[in-house]
Amino acid sequence: MVTNCEGKPVPSVTFQTRQDNQWVSVTSDQLFQGKTVVVFSLPGAFTPTCSSTHLPGYNELAKTFKACGVDDIVCMSVNDAFVMNEWAKYQEAENITMIPDGNGEFTAGMGMLVDKSDLGFGKRSWRYSMLVKDGIVEKMFVEPEEPGDPFKVSDAETMLRYINPDIAKPKLVSLFTKVGCPFCARAKAMLTEHGLDYEEIVLGQQVTSRSLRAVTGATTVPQVFINGERIGGSEELAAYLAAC
Repeated sequence: MVTNCEGKPVPSVTFQTRQDNQWVSVTSDQLFQGKTVVVFSLPGAFTPTCSSTHLPGYNELAKTFKACGVDDIVCMSVNDAFVMNEWAKYQEAENITMIPDGNGEFTAGMGMLVDKSDLGFGKRSWRYSMLVKDGIVEKMFVEPEEPGDPFKVSDAETMLRYINPDIAKPKLVSLFTKVGCPFCARAKAMLTEHGLDYEEIVLGQQVTSRSLRAVTGATTVPQVFINGERIGGSEELAAYLAAC
C-alpha cells in the first residue's frame, strides 16, 4: 500500500552520487532546503515508459517549470549512480538532476517502495511525482494501485497544470539538416536567436534523402517543423518568426 505524504517533510537521506568520476554524498537538505523542487520517481532507468515518456516530458518542459519558480527537477529511482548517469547521457537529460536511491531509503521513507520481484527487479519505487517547497511536500500525484505500471497522473504536463495552468508550453521544433549546409546553419541561428530549442535530424546519420522526401515531401534542407506543422526552409522560417 503506497501512501500520500502531502504536508510532511521529505525523508532525511544521504545519496551516493557520481560526479566527475568521484563519489559525492548529497543530502536531502542539499536537494530541498530553501528551494522549490519538482520530483518524479519511477521504477527503473532504461525501462520503456520511463525512457519514452516520463523522463523526456520533464526534460522538455524544464525551462517552463523554471519560469514558474521551480528551482530544480529531480528524477529519483532505486538504481545505482552509474546506471542513472548513463541513462541521463543516453536521454540527453541535461535539465534534470538524477538522484540514485540505490538502497531505496528515500523511497521507503516516502511510503513508495514496492516489491517487483515478479519481474526480477526486487524492491523498486512506485511511480509518482511531487512538488516540494523548502523540504515539505505540497502536492503528490501518485499512480493508481493497479496491475502493471500505470502512467496516468505523474507526467510533466499534469504537474505543470497544477503549478500554473495558464503557462504557455514551449513549441516543439524539429528540423532536417545536412552537414555543411549554409541555409541549415541560418535556420538554426534564427531558432536560437528566438530562444526556441530544437531537435536536429541530420541526413546521413540513419536518415536518408529518401526519408526526407517520405516525411516532408521536399528534397531540400533545412525543413523545419513546429508543433507538427511543416514551416519549410530558412526563408519560410524567417517569415514565420517575423510574424510571431
